[in-house]
Amino acid sequence: MSARQRHLKLDLAAGRVELSHGAGGRAMAQLIAEVFHQALDNEWLRRGNDQSAFDVAAGRMVMTTDGYVISPLFFPGGDIGSLAVHGTINDVAMAGARPLYLSASFIIEEGFRLADLKKIADSMGRAAREAGVPVITGDTKVVERGKADGVFISTAGVGVLPHGLDLSADKARPGDKVLLSGSLGDHGVAVMSRRQNLAFETTIQSDSAALHGLVGEMVAVAGAGLRVMRDPTRGGLAATLNELAQQSCVGFRIDEDGLPIKPQVAAACELLGIDPLYVANEGKLIAIVAPEHTDAALAAMRAHPLGREAAIIGEVVEDEHRFVQMTTAFGGGRIVDWLAGDQLPRIC
Repeated sequence: MSARQRHLKLDLAAGRVELSHGAGGRAMAQLIAEVFHQALDNEWLRRGNDQSAFDVAAGRMVMTTDGYVISPLFFPGGDIGSLAVHGTINDVAMAGARPLYLSASFIIEEGFRLADLKKIADSMGRAAREAGVPVITGDTKVVERGKADGVFISTAGVGVLPHGLDLSADKARPGDKVLLSGSLGDHGVAVMSRRQNLAFETTIQSDSAALHGLVGEMVAVAGAGLRVMRDPTRGGLAATLNELAQQSCVGFRIDEDGLPIKPQVAAACELLGIDPLYVANEGKLIAIVAPEHTDAALAAMRAHPLGREAAIIGEVVEDEHRFVQMTTAFGGGRIVDWLAGDQLPRIC
């Protein structure tokens, strides 16, 4: 091979991923260097090892893992790259922990456009830098055409938990309040609108965001009163509350009038025939808080940019049946049950 051939750059404008980009040779090294290392650059990745060693503060460690298979890969307000960073950070943060580091593994379909791969990697790097949580190790695999839908991303995240904080899904107690950090359904409707090529008068943007800053503010003022926090992703608010009801052996009563739902999201859900209570969110959290700490937690949420629309939406009640019940806007009642199927597949 000539010196010129050895130093050819990837055609990031018009090139496509080939099987050789996952074969362990020069093409793979070039792809990693010109796409992923440039986009995700940090002191750990520059060392070029198959793993990363890192220092951590004293305390209990938190770890999570996740996979992202969203369709379409690009949607209003984000893409699979930023979503993978935000979603992994949020899973760590829901323990009340401070996220420290991420890993990312890419499964790429042969023929995928290099320009789109670079766009995803750049978005991922930008999201990680903005959050202050670097991607310090990763992996790349290429599979044959038809064996993946463009790109799949698998992640892991680690963080450190403040001393004495122990949030858990089995700790909700009757009388606790249910707090929601903001409007429901933005992410799911944004993705579905792009998937169905729907046009709305007002653009609906995904709420995808890293929530660890908001969580840190809540822990600082109400840590002793926080029972559990969850980000209502797949299955939305309904699935999250049903899970917590089962794990804590309680019921929930929520108020429809108290649910923050944007008018354009409500209209889109009506058009699509879906219920916003079951729609995925990627930048919102639910907190179950002891009543004496509710005001402090709510004030901290509303003081943060990602919690300005925070509201108390209900409370925990005694219920041997572990039902989630909602008082409707018309004064009636309904059971908010588990979702029977998947009304919005491939949403994250």
